[in-house]
Amino acid sequence: MKIQIKNRYTDKVIIEGEAKDLKSFIEKNSEADFSEANLRGADLRGASLSGVNLRGADLWEASLRGASLGGADLRGANLWEADFRGVNLRGADLRGASLSGVNLRGVDLWGASLMGAEIKIAQKEELLKSLGIIIEE
Repeated sequence: MKIQIKNRYTDKVIIEGEAKDLKSFIEKNSEADFSEANLRGADLRGASLSGVNLRGADLWEASLRGASLGGADLRGANLWEADFRGVNLRGADLRGASLSGVNLRGVDLWGASLMGAEIKIAQKEELLKSLGIIIEE
């Protein structure tokens, strides 16, 4: 199948090629620059995307359940309502990313940079757990 990934702002093609699905295509091209990519609603469950550049990408409502994004660059990415259950984000750069409504259950954020990231107050408990922080009463 032919895959085209476009810039979320300009609609210009960032990268294109053949693959059985989007997940396989991105994994195969993980060295490519996917910054500002339009990946809204993408099914990337279980993808191996360690170190991938998704700076400023639009991953609104994307499914990344069980994916490995260790060391990935997600600065300024739109992650609204994405499914991140069980995602490895060890050492990922999430500065300025919008995490509002992201399911953070079981996410590994050890060593991740979250400066300026946005979350909803309802997500604070899962965020703290993902960071390995325990608050006792």
